[in-house]
Amino acid sequence: MYTKIMVPVDLTHIERLKKALTTATDLAKHYGIPILFVGVTAEPPTELGHTPEEYAERLEEWSARQAEQHGLTIENAAYSSHDPTIDLNDTLIAAAAENGADLIVMASHIPGLPEHFFASHAGAAASHAKISVFVVR
Repeated sequence: MYTKIMVPVDLTHIERLKKALTTATDLAKHYGIPILFVGVTAEPPTELGHTPEEYAERLEEWSARQAEQHGLTIENAAYSSHDPTIDLNDTLIAAAAENGADLIVMASHIPGLPEHFFASHAGAAASHAKISVFVVR
């Protein structure tokens, strides 16, 4: 049914992704397909890397640990952005298309007042992606 699952990850908040990661790994095992972890980092230095290349190395190391832990084929792709808060949604949707993903599994957050005025990233992906999006709360 699906051929590749894309999971957006924020390495600074991995603990908040547990349900989405479990869902994605269960689906990948069920369908016998790979997972693609996608991370988006800012171009200026962050706590996860002084450069986008250093961030990409951390994403690759984390992805390799996940592949070993779950016994799955796991790919990763790191993207850099001048301002991820502005273009994260477009970057994620483009990453899915660029990497051949046909399902996005992504974590949501507990909705609050801001979501009445601004769409969440998961909501934006579900509204604009041309593929299926599974939002895990």
